[in-house]
Amino acid sequence: MIKIVSESIDEQATLDSVKSNRSGAALLFVGTTRQFTGSRETEKLNYDCYQEMAMKVLSELRQQAMQQWSLQACSMVHRVGVVEVGQASIAVAVSSPHRSDSFQAVTWLMDQIKQQVPIWKQENWADGTREWIHPGLKQPPNLHPTSADEA
Repeated sequence: MIKIVSESIDEQATLDSVKSNRSGAALLFVGTTRQFTGSRETEKLNYDCYQEMAMKVLSELRQQAMQQWSLQACSMVHRVGVVEVGQASIAVAVSSPHRSDSFQAVTWLMDQIKQQVPIWKQENWADGTREWIHPGLKQPPNLHPTSADEA
């Protein structure tokens, strides 16, 4: 299961989607909006993406993880839109015969998702400032052009 959703992530459904009688390990990682990044207080996050490309890259990463480790299943759900403090922005679940493969796969997947998937995070700070974040890019491309942008 690979999804990009605009509503709350169903963490239990994500974990349940990878469970198997052939697996001795089922692991769920949930990334949440934290209140502080260093000394800066976060009000909320806003995620945006190039959905078609994001789904393609997530699928490729899933396939690579399935081949690299002895995974029975792998599911990823990423949220877009406003994500308040304490809410989940991503859930990655995997299952494997042994726990080591699951832990390694989830760690690798999270690193790759942050680096490769065209999903941008806008930090909305408590002081009223905002900042778009994505490794290697200062701000996202214009994902939702207006007619003035197309001229």
